[in-house]
Amino acid sequence: METRRITVLSAGLGVPSSSRLLADQLASAAQQQLAASGYDVTLDVVELRELAVEIANNFVTGYAAPRLAEVIAGVEASDGIIAVTPVFSASYSGLFKSFIDVLDPKSLDGKAALLGATGGTDRHQMVLEYAMRPLFSYLRTRVAPTAVFAGPQDWGNTDDGGTPLSARIDRAAGEFARLLEGVQPGTKQAPLESLPFEQLLAGISAGQ
Repeated sequence: METRRITVLSAGLGVPSSSRLLADQLASAAQQQLAASGYDVTLDVVELRELAVEIANNFVTGYAAPRLAEVIAGVEASDGIIAVTPVFSASYSGLFKSFIDVLDPKSLDGKAALLGATGGTDRHQMVLEYAMRPLFSYLRTRVAPTAVFAGPQDWGNTDDGGTPLSARIDRAAGEFARLLEGVQPGTKQAPLESLPFEQLLAGISAGQ
């Protein structure tokens, strides 16, 4: 069974955090859909607020502390990224952008990405299209077509006349899962076996 490693980035600041709650639901849905397609899934959940000091120090010193370096290495080794941020001043949070800035710009090239955001009003939902998607397109990720925004009315409410949050999560997770199926960009193919000349000649003589 093939394994897909997914890094889940949550930039929520509170405890509990709506961003973490959305990230967990997206990750669970993606894991279920990949499992149904025959894949084993490893989830690495990263709370960026726990790395805030290390991220700030990295900008000043140019050096990633061991814990931050481990997270960066995990992102680079992953097949896919689920990234969820709260909305501040009509954009992603400064903490979220700061973490992205400490990554090697080439480290996300070709990875599948699923985007999410949380905010206090639906007026913030276009952040996904005007801020998040351009950022991940610049980083050359393969972004799932559906991104998920969750506002206060989405938690536990399915009678507002809109599409329930669970349905949007399932759709986005399905698109993300399909991006992770098959051979992934950057995956090394098994090297071709080099046979001795005598064996090759014997095969030709035998009409193989």
